[in-house]
Amino acid sequence: MKHFSVFTMVPYSPPSPSRSHPSSALTTPTPRKFENKNKHFISDWRTSASNNNRAQIFLDAIADGFLQQVVAEPTRGDAILDLVLVSNEDLIEEMVVGDNLGSSDHELIQFKLNGRINKNKSATRVFDFKRADFQKLRKLVREVDWTEEFMGLKVEEAWDYFKLKLQKLSEACIPRKGKKFIGRSCRPSWMSKHLREVIKKKQKAYREWKKGGISKESYLIEVRICRDKVRQAKSQVELDLAKGIKTNSKRFYSHINRKKTKKEEVGPLKTEDGVEVKDNLGMAQYLNKYFASVFNKTKEDLRDNGSMINGNEDMEVDITISEVEAKLKQLNGTKSGGPDNLHPRILKELAQEIASPLARIFNESVNSGVVPYDWRIANIVPIFKKGKKSDPSNYRPVSLTSVVCKVLEKILKEKVVKDIEVSGKWDKIQHGFTKGRSCQTNLISFFERVTDFLDKGNAVDLIYLDFSKAFDTVPHGELLVKLDKMGINRKIERWIGNWLKGRLQRVLLKGELSSWREVTSGVPQGSVLGPILFNLFITDLGTKSGNVLIKFADDTKLGGIANLEKDRDTL
Repeated sequence: MKHFSVFTMVPYSPPSPSRSHPSSALTTPTPRKFENKNKHFISDWRTSASNNNRAQIFLDAIADGFLQQVVAEPTRGDAILDLVLVSNEDLIEEMVVGDNLGSSDHELIQFKLNGRINKNKSATRVFDFKRADFQKLRKLVREVDWTEEFMGLKVEEAWDYFKLKLQKLSEACIPRKGKKFIGRSCRPSWMSKHLREVIKKKQKAYREWKKGGISKESYLIEVRICRDKVRQAKSQVELDLAKGIKTNSKRFYSHINRKKTKKEEVGPLKTEDGVEVKDNLGMAQYLNKYFASVFNKTKEDLRDNGSMINGNEDMEVDITISEVEAKLKQLNGTKSGGPDNLHPRILKELAQEIASPLARIFNESVNSGVVPYDWRIANIVPIFKKGKKSDPSNYRPVSLTSVVCKVLEKILKEKVVKDIEVSGKWDKIQHGFTKGRSCQTNLISFFERVTDFLDKGNAVDLIYLDFSKAFDTVPHGELLVKLDKMGINRKIERWIGNWLKGRLQRVLLKGELSSWREVTSGVPQGSVLGPILFNLFITDLGTKSGNVLIKFADDTKLGGIANLEKDRDTL
């Protein structure tokens, strides 16, 4: 279990109301209001400390101890005088401020101590890439004769062999972080060896001062030196994070999220019957049930199998080794892996060694239309959007899919875009998920047309449209019909159809996994092909409109002249 600390501060003998109290300086002149016993109170105890030396010294001590104050309601009059300081705010649950003990004029503070906050983290054993021997791993992978091993194997069998072989070799060369590394991983990123020596020196000075070996002034000098060193170290770490946001954004945002006073957690959820679901497994099951409930029912393939667009039926798809290697090298090694347990860092490090076997698997898969099972399953991470956290409809399902499949998706995406550009059927009013276009180009294009109407003295009406559950409700049958009419290579089109068919998903929530559920409609959010497939699905939206229509994915703006009532009816 991770080490944690909780400190409660309760005055032993409260002063009389008529006498000033030094802690009263910790209240604030600018209110953030709380409601308690039908009264409004000031709750931020920190903001007025700038004009009080004693209060500032106290706040500096809290900051140097990396503690957080979690009492948010007044405990005596309008002031927060009784504090609870913790090293991790997740330690405290169900805090209640209220009632008095005996004749005391201070409110009681009651809370539960959560001693299991690190259950999932400590149970998870992840790769320790700092101690990885990638040179040995590359050597072992090069020794594998993939051509011989793949001899006579079908696509699914070849993929399973590749996956298991790579996992086995990775385990032999990359150690995992076990229990003995948990304490080390919890050490702050700014805590260096030199800084630990400075802190030990301060602690030694404290012991010497208590024994009378040194003066208080000498001890305070060590305190100031240590405090300045700690602040410099923390500032340097944050500066490095800011400079490296382009190369490692995950590290930057992880640091920001840890600093947030309010974390966006999932739940507790409420069912349709009003029953509250609090446990992680129960919430995962309920969210997956809801996500699956918005899907459309399965429809048969509506395409005319006898049709052939642009003579593309017999064109073989050729994915080269250099294409695969280039995509592997572009992977972000800090991202999470998918259900196949192949980490992107490993795939990136072995880009040159595994490009050849993967190119062979990719070509066989696309040209035969066979999509391995691992490429059609996804772990869903629920992301809170806005509104009530108890409502499952306020969470967006983001799919964690196979990283290897994403590499293939990137290659196929480029080929699909090229086919559409050649056929000239690209959506000219779509600005979302489109190269060279953005929110700014979307706004400028629409703004120019509307202002042109206004400059000519016309009245203009605007309508903003938005699809409900847009990505999740795309019907697979209709989508494939539209792909069939756009001049896309028929083998790629067939592969996409099989990639969407028979998909399964489960919700992952704090280490707990729900059961699998079938995905009968939609394009996976979090996949590479998902956004472009959605764009292609709504390409024909507004093609016959005589008004101004601009799209950014599923967000659509419609505008037109509205001088007369019939103009508005037309719009």
